[in-house]
Amino acid sequence: MSASGSPGCGATILGCLGPTLTAREAAFFRQADPFGFILFARNIESPAQVARLTADLREAVGRDAPVMVDQEGGRVQRLRAPHWHEWLPPLDQMAATRRGAAARAVWLRYRLIADELRAVGIDANCAPTADIACAATHPFLHNRCFGTDAATVTLAARACAEGLLAGGVLPVMKHLPGHGRASADSHLSLPHVDAPRADLLASDFAPFAALADLPMAMTAHIVFTALDPERPATASPPVIALIRRQIGFDGLLMSDDLAMQALSGDFGARASAALAAGCDLVLHCNGEMAEMEPVAAAAGRLTPAAASRAAAALARRREPAAIDSAALHAELLTLVRADA
Repeated sequence: MSASGSPGCGATILGCLGPTLTAREAAFFRQADPFGFILFARNIESPAQVARLTADLREAVGRDAPVMVDQEGGRVQRLRAPHWHEWLPPLDQMAATRRGAAARAVWLRYRLIADELRAVGIDANCAPTADIACAATHPFLHNRCFGTDAATVTLAARACAEGLLAGGVLPVMKHLPGHGRASADSHLSLPHVDAPRADLLASDFAPFAALADLPMAMTAHIVFTALDPERPATASPPVIALIRRQIGFDGLLMSDDLAMQALSGDFGARASAALAAGCDLVLHCNGEMAEMEPVAAAAGRLTPAAASRAAAALARRREPAAIDSAALHAELLTLVRADA
């Protein structure tokens, strides 16, 4: 890998507790050497503060490690007013957009989001959500989706990813192989999806197959009984094999947050299970040192295959062309109803 990464870095993405990096956190990150970092609302106060924090995180590991965030828009938006733009939930924007303009409107939205993120040192965004909304979709996810059919979701998710990439921000597609049929919130419990394999391949998994060229993706903590009746996708070798072979995703694959209650076992066991199943990296978000330490110890270093995928993903970061953000916002407003 280049100077932006290291073949010996840890197979983790980790968070910190607050808006500034403590000396203890910096020392831990220096030793654990995570591949990257993730920020949440607890880490966000002002543009200058976030820029300092992202610089301090990179200084702790001595390289240009990726720093990511969940900035979908709507409820899942960590950078908020008054310093950053407030966005409609993705499904609401899609409903309010003029016929035939969805792809352009989504591209504009995420090109503008990328501009805001890069300005404070964030260069990866946990988007697009390529899950398909349906009647069963839990409210925690429903309006975070782009649509209720594979074609609409694929169109919008592609536009989202391309807007982020054009703005120099890596997209992290989620939640493989598809979270839309889950009627439970995986933050709180383990969802089970009982749909037949053929139905899943034809619908839920289809957007991910169409977007399999994207650089990074995140797994779902869901049991697909037709694929593996015992284990959630994150920890299931058969499901990860399907993601790689049938869906065709060969990019950098990370787990969803190991601290979510869908998973069981101690934190070291959760990390080990995800990596043994075939994930390249594990994600731990809450910044709690007592949890991060066993995660980092169990995860170890990137495997050679994971390091190769990590290098390929980081190579997709690019310096974006300058934009007239006011003009792009104005164009977006012409495509989306002002009363939505």
